[in-house]
Amino acid sequence: MTQLSIKRIYEPASPQDGTRILVDRLWPRGVTKDRVDLWLKDLAPSDALRHEFHGHPDQWQTFRAAYAAELGSAPAQAALAVLRDRIAAGPVTLLYAAKDETRNNAEALLLWLDGRADPVQE
Repeated sequence: MTQLSIKRIYEPASPQDGTRILVDRLWPRGVTKDRVDLWLKDLAPSDALRHEFHGHPDQWQTFRAAYAAELGSAPAQAALAVLRDRIAAGPVTLLYAAKDETRNNAEALLLWLDGRADPVQE
């Protein structure tokens, strides 16, 4: 079984990270390109959804449901195919820049990939 994890991009890289994939729409401030193996910005929430969640972090379940719906778009599906290929090849770490380490788009994506997309189930 391949390991899939998430990590804040500002944390040091480690050999266990495997392929490091940035899943944010915007490039993180102060981060050099050598810290990331691949940038799949089409897996990030839309700007509108990102701004909405930023203004209402207490709406985590609403954000997750809206984000799951966005993952059905053609660009997101193409990026998911790339991600699944990378996961099949070895360990993958999804990188994010958000300050909140428990409620961010990488965590929502990980839950969605694990089949826990329905926030009502939690």
